[in-house]
Parts: sequence; C-alpha cells; structure tokens
Amino acid sequence: MNGQNRADITPGILVQIVLKKDQRTGILTKGTVKDILTKSSSHPHGIKVRLEDGQVGRVKEILK
Repeated sequence: MNGQNRADITPGILVQIVLKKDQRTGILTKGTVKDILTKSSSHPHGIKVRLEDGQVGRVKEILK
C-alpha cells in the first residue's frame, strides 16, 4: 500500500519513509509512526509523518 492517503496511516503502524535528505536517491527508512504531520486527506508524494525516533519524511510504503 502506498502512503498517499491519510486515512490509511495511524500512529503505531510500521512504514517506510523517504527523508528529505534522501529524496534524490530514494533511500527508504523503516520506522513506526508517532505523529501525522500532513493535514490534507491525501498527498501525491506521500503523507508526511514523524517516526518514534524523531525522523520526519513522506510515507512511501505501509508495511504489514
């Protein structure tokens, strides 16, 4: 599942995000969602979240 819809993302789920510094390379970072930062219901580049370790990025994949 991609991370473009806010309704699919809840605090506590495991996701892969791309950090701002990694946008050119596309390197993904795995973590657990702490906060959802995007206010709109969807975003074409992924919903912006803060992970429990404090890193901020856009969700590229929701892991099961």
